[in-house]
Amino acid sequence: MSSARRLPPLRSLAVMCVLGSSALLMTACTNADTTRSSVAEAAPTAYPSGSASPSASPSSASPSASMNQDRTERKALVSMAKVTWDKAADTAVKEVSGGKLVDLELKQTSDEATATAGSPSPSTPNPAPSKGSPEWEAKVATSDGTVHRIDIDAVSGKVFRTQEEPDQSADDKQEVAGMLSKATQTPQQAVKAATAETKGTVTGVELDQNDNQQVTWAVDVVSTDTWDKTTVDVDATNGKILGRHVDSD
Repeated sequence: MSSARRLPPLRSLAVMCVLGSSALLMTACTNADTTRSSVAEAAPTAYPSGSASPSASPSSASPSASMNQDRTERKALVSMAKVTWDKAADTAVKEVSGGKLVDLELKQTSDEATATAGSPSPSTPNPAPSKGSPEWEAKVATSDGTVHRIDIDAVSGKVFRTQEEPDQSADDKQEVAGMLSKATQTPQQAVKAATAETKGTVTGVELDQNDNQQVTWAVDVVSTDTWDKTTVDVDATNGKILGRHVDSD
């Protein structure tokens, strides 16, 4: 017998080659699948440009809807109101002996405007306009800083509610009295300065104090072209314009 190692038959060799190749292919496929899975897990999910992810909040997807709604409300209020800001201011001041205007705003009449709660009890000399109708909500202060609220129908010009503001502390009254003593510019002068460059309809006037302790008149002017609202800050001591802010919402 020959001492040389016997070689396997050719058929056996072929089978072994096939099995070996299959094992290599399975290993390669497994590695490829593992790599693809790892990449998919690591990569962030992409969405087409301009589209929101499935988990995005519906309320954050359409900011333009809110902007259009605010402009529509401004247009409706300004269009329905027949009483201008200065007429409303005169009416409000006459309701409080020795009072001065500190705040005035054109707004929709709400249920709260006709409520009888509060202390002291409000006076209701005339029927309130229907809910959603335009009204001027005015605040008039006496020299000691006591604030009175007067609601005026912005269509008829009639006062339908007056009330001393409840829960005013001594500090609140002192702060208001202090601003009034510093405000040498009248609301009329402040509005004239604000509308000299910012054209539109005045829908609000408020006596305030900024971070620099400057007493100011904040005048709201609504453009009848775009229905954007511009708030113009006027120095209440000299009538100079301190700043502007456009609210296009």
